Amino acid sequence: MGEGPLDTPWRRALPDTIETAAAGLSERLRERLRERPRERLREPGGRILLGLCGPPGAGKSTLAAELARILGPDTAIVVPMDGFHLATEIIRGTPLAERRGAIDTFDPGSYLSLLRRLRARDEDVVYAPSFRRGLEEPIAASIAIPRSVPVVITEGNYLLADVPAWRAIRGELDSVWYLEVPASVRLPRLIGRHVEFGRGEADAAAFARGSDQSNADLIESTREDADLIVVLRG
Repeated sequence: MGEGPLDTPWRRALPDTIETAAAGLSERLRERLRERPRERLREPGGRILLGLCGPPGAGKSTLAAELARILGPDTAIVVPMDGFHLATEIIRGTPLAERRGAIDTFDPGSYLSLLRRLRARDEDVVYAPSFRRGLEEPIAASIAIPRSVPVVITEGNYLLADVPAWRAIRGELDSVWYLEVPASVRLPRLIGRHVEFGRGEADAAAFARGSDQSNADLIESTREDADLIVVLRG
């Protein structure tokens, strides 16, 4: 693990949008970068690994992308946990196919191995998988993380889960920030995303209120372990 959390637990931000949240949160990251000597940031372990956690539809991917945009490509890169979805070929014909997105439909061991490689920082470039919406498949080696980049932002649902493999993942992260969004905002956003990527309206609503909500309940139960809770009104 790195040099300690980027924030004291239970400090809250109350911005109106993800964009205004990103502006303030990116400054927290810049402060941490300024605190570490440039030489320290080049060493193994000097890299900052930040996790963004929250239920489906909370805006994790959007906030991660906005933070990386503000900080710039030489400073920050996003590595999504979704790249470690089990492939369709693995879950086809099993009960997991109906619960895709649940905690047991990911490969935490491979995710942990990647985070440890990023923490070690002894390779010129590490390649990470992404997840292609629409295709609904992980794409191997599709994100390049050069050794020179000091901040890696990883976002996903289960970064705070109290399960051995996921506790080990949490141990590789300097801090985990939890995104909290009202259900009145999150659910329509989530349903819209499912429709955008091919589900019918009724199927999308049933999945969001069924399997997705079961996952959200588990994720929300982990919020007390976050280093910072970011409360977004919309």
